[in-house]
Amino acid sequence: MSAQPVIRAATDVGGTFTDLVYFATDPATGAQEIVTAKADTTPPDFERGVLDVIAKTGVPLEEIVHLAHGTTVVINALTERKGVVTGLITTEGFRDVLEIARGNRPDFFNLHYVKPAPFVPRRLRREVPGRLTQDGRERQPLDLGVLEEIVDDFRAEGVEAIAICLLHSYADPRHELAVLERVRELWPEVSVVASHQITREWREYERTSTAVLSAYVQPVAERYLTRLAHGLRERGFGGQLYIMQSNCGVDSVDKTREVPITMVESGPASGFWGAAELGRLIGEPNVLALDIGGTTAKCSLVEGGHVKIVSDYWIERSRRSAGYPIMVPVVDLVEIGNGGGSIAWVDDFAKLHVGPRSAGAVPGPAAYGRGGTEATTTDANLALGRINPDYFCGGEIRADMDAVERALAAVASKLGVDVDEAARGIVRIANNNMINALKLVSLNRGYDPRDFTLVAFGGGGGMHAVELAAELGIRKVVVPRAAEVFSAWGMLMSDLRRDYFVTRLLGLTAENADRLGALLDEVTGAALEQFAREGLPRERVRFLRYGKLRYENQEHGVEVPLPEGTIDAAAVDAIAQRFHDSYEREYTYRLDAPIELVGAHVVAIAEVGKLSPAPLPRTGRRLEETLKGRRLVDYATDGVHEARVFVGELLEPGMGFAGPAIVETKGTTVVVHPGDELVVDEYGNLVISITPDDEDGSQ
Repeated sequence: MSAQPVIRAATDVGGTFTDLVYFATDPATGAQEIVTAKADTTPPDFERGVLDVIAKTGVPLEEIVHLAHGTTVVINALTERKGVVTGLITTEGFRDVLEIARGNRPDFFNLHYVKPAPFVPRRLRREVPGRLTQDGRERQPLDLGVLEEIVDDFRAEGVEAIAICLLHSYADPRHELAVLERVRELWPEVSVVASHQITREWREYERTSTAVLSAYVQPVAERYLTRLAHGLRERGFGGQLYIMQSNCGVDSVDKTREVPITMVESGPASGFWGAAELGRLIGEPNVLALDIGGTTAKCSLVEGGHVKIVSDYWIERSRRSAGYPIMVPVVDLVEIGNGGGSIAWVDDFAKLHVGPRSAGAVPGPAAYGRGGTEATTTDANLALGRINPDYFCGGEIRADMDAVERALAAVASKLGVDVDEAARGIVRIANNNMINALKLVSLNRGYDPRDFTLVAFGGGGGMHAVELAAELGIRKVVVPRAAEVFSAWGMLMSDLRRDYFVTRLLGLTAENADRLGALLDEVTGAALEQFAREGLPRERVRFLRYGKLRYENQEHGVEVPLPEGTIDAAAVDAIAQRFHDSYEREYTYRLDAPIELVGAHVVAIAEVGKLSPAPLPRTGRRLEETLKGRRLVDYATDGVHEARVFVGELLEPGMGFAGPAIVETKGTTVVVHPGDELVVDEYGNLVISITPDDEDGSQ
């Protein structure tokens, strides 16, 4: 009797669709079966979409041993203001930190600029006497006597969550711990979080904002995770459920419930981690990762196989608004409102724009036939023949081409052009928006995009990737197998990961080597204690160490990796050299000045059964057997060509062909431009080599 296959699955809730991917591995042969599916996202009951997409595959839940889950529930609650009434308890004299914020207004010359409204109104911001110094010494004893009145007032005001953020608690949390304990005694039912539970970094406004936003979404996230876990158990799931975090790792449900703000960008993080893992797998450690979904496009840079994690993440930051800071570890990304559902519109000066407003899943693009009347990027791609109207959404929807024609005609009439030219314009502007985003994570940070491979995924990644790469001078594009659910795939490649940031000012000198080593040991020890309490043994945990450094007395600095082993004088010299190099790359200069350590960043990683992809088998199928047909395709900047159309699911390792061509799968379409070469690698990824301008006049 053969052993049952080991099934690992992941689900990713996006703005338009909820994706699933599962791998069934035969324990005897190592052969892997991959199944993917999509279902509509179902706000506000997002867990229903997750259960729908699992049911759609027909996989019995009781056979899944490992389920990873990423969700937009936290970011949606923040951006749509659907959290709970929140109160803030802070140090006496610091009630208005949220109101004062920073002076970094982006719309600098707008004399009528108004700061973003705080998530907690002033009447719900209260103070307690007591104060610590910046190094954690007690300057004024804490007075808990005022808390009873504060809690009574909060009850009367309908508060459902309380954030606690006291001055300098990053240096010593004992005052915050005392307030936290007393609030729980006075009001056991209320949701409460203290800033030190989330971050141990300095910057009072950012830390206060983080505590407030975490408290604001905590009841919402807790209800969601509880309903999801309950729904899975009711349907027979008995395996391990992990929640994707914004730091490219997964964590337990219980840990995530405590601080749900850590999953604020869980979906994008998993995709970029997947791109890094894929790059390592295929020998491409330097990657520009691009995720084009239904609502947004997101991009990140992977250097040497490492995804950059930052803790100065902001939501709702734009050219007109400073946004709100969240001081949790988040993958370094740029996100723009350009996806398949992004709406094209013409302003009062007859100028065409695409996004950021989106048609979403309902009503969706005009092609969905659900009442959408505004033209989107997807509609333009259909009109240009790049998407097959008879195989729209994998054949699940027949594209309403009459509605597409009407929507594009409305745009065309405002521009004074025909429908085809309007469609080309929409695609070109959408591409230009995405090129600017890719430049923000590469050129603007001192990296030449020509030194990177573009890994494009999401439902729209393969549609636009070749044009974007050609514009940036990138010579190679990789469209992963199952690109439409690649973020879910990335979750299966993730380890359990936690990031620990600790602020500690320390001159980077040989004399301070022991103090730096002691700081790293302190953080590492605290992480191991936490893992031990959860039953994870020491031998399963490994650490990565980073230092946040700056030239002495500067406001901001850069983060660099720290050497393994003992920190001695030689290690300090190596750290200094790394800092100078990183600083110069980002800011174009270096200084002959003392260097200061601002804090340590320690990453704890524990393996929890992540996936190891296996090469695909070859059946000997001929390329001609994968050919679906031919059709005229408008390549926008490259003219109209008759393109061969291939069935993506039938392509096997070693197959290859030249453009013009289209590869169609159930979840996405890959556009191969004239003169470019596509090869299928051993894992089923589509690798496209871009022909430079001087080799082919069509580019």
